[in-house]
Amino acid sequence: MPIFAAALDLPVWSIAPFALLLLAIAILPLFAEDWWHKNFNKAIVTLQLVLPTVVFLGYIQFVEQQPAFVALTHEMAEYVSFILLLGSLFVVSGGIVISGDVKATPLTNTCILAVGAVLANFIGTTGASVLLIRPILRINKQRRNTRHIPIFFIFVVSNLGGLLTPLGDPPLFLGYLKNVPFFWTLHLWKEWLFVNGIVLSVFFVWDTLAYRGETTESRLDGNAGKLSLRVKGLLNVPLLAGVIGGVLLQGSLEEPWGKIVGGALMLVMGILSLVLTPRLLRAANEFDWHPIAEVAILFFGIFITMVPALAILSANRDAFAISEPWQYFWLTGALSGFLDNAPTYLTFATMASGSQDFLLLVHDQVPGIHDGPLVLQAISCGAVFMGAMTYIGNGPNFMVKAIAQHAGYETPSFFGYLGYSCAILAPIFILVTIVFFVQLAG
Repeated sequence: MPIFAAALDLPVWSIAPFALLLLAIAILPLFAEDWWHKNFNKAIVTLQLVLPTVVFLGYIQFVEQQPAFVALTHEMAEYVSFILLLGSLFVVSGGIVISGDVKATPLTNTCILAVGAVLANFIGTTGASVLLIRPILRINKQRRNTRHIPIFFIFVVSNLGGLLTPLGDPPLFLGYLKNVPFFWTLHLWKEWLFVNGIVLSVFFVWDTLAYRGETTESRLDGNAGKLSLRVKGLLNVPLLAGVIGGVLLQGSLEEPWGKIVGGALMLVMGILSLVLTPRLLRAANEFDWHPIAEVAILFFGIFITMVPALAILSANRDAFAISEPWQYFWLTGALSGFLDNAPTYLTFATMASGSQDFLLLVHDQVPGIHDGPLVLQAISCGAVFMGAMTYIGNGPNFMVKAIAQHAGYETPSFFGYLGYSCAILAPIFILVTIVFFVQLAG
């Protein structure tokens, strides 16, 4: 079965608005940074590319009698769930303040990223990102050489860490909904440890060199030794658990009630957090609506304009003619960097299993597929790991970038970030291929 409820036969040129939106995200900050920084202007650009897509899908629906609006409605439902999850986590986590006299050393920063990698498996990469990005930015604010910190944070906390449970990343949650046992992803612990261990080691060396380049003044923290580590806004912790409960409800109830009830619970948790959390705590976190508004605007455009791209991918997946685990790893991963990694995972897992029941891969019961569990591992790792390759590869990536920028940190452009990810992550993914998906497959 395709990603959508019905297949669509669309021309390749129909992906032009999606490609132009990605190009706008990449190019405009370089040539019109001040203009692009305003969310109103982002909304103008987004709508100019969304409208042609909607008109075209309307033509396909009413003139060519293809169920294009089924695909569009599906993606809009996914967008609502997506933004409710990110928005509720943004609001609830924004009411939790972690403060104290922690010194901004390379060891401290590495430990925060490591904690985030573990925490991502319990509250998701989005929850862990929103919870920890502000503390690590606040701790390092007096330093001058900090450009690399948000980048590695996106690598580890927003992506690589969330591989071990279906709660970690949306693709794995989709697998759970398609009959993959909840604890099956724990089999990926070797890949998780391998990749996160290397990236954290690279970060520690990088941050150590950056720290040595700091001036004496930039290393000093006026509060060092005066304040113990404290966590305020603890009333948001059960609300955070409520948001995760909403995610689980989305998967445990029949459609459409799962999305309705789960989304409503997330919304209620966010509203309760806004009402119950003292304003002083949000002020201490420098809480601002700009980052989540930016994510909501850009991903509204992405979810709509990528409908033709996903439809073409779904309709032509048999033409890829792939069979080896390493091929699934790279193809799933490459597309996950530029498309939503959840439907990309769903497409290639469906391709490999020949159905919507991925349990067949787990038990190696798919004709023509050798070592089904390894294939599913490759698809899972590709979708989760390579979501870190671009700002749009996974939901929290852009949010972390926006929060860091709002806090006064210098962050690279779209292509600048892609340069970092290609230089740091691509060689590691080649090692993953050799160690896990070539040698073991043979």
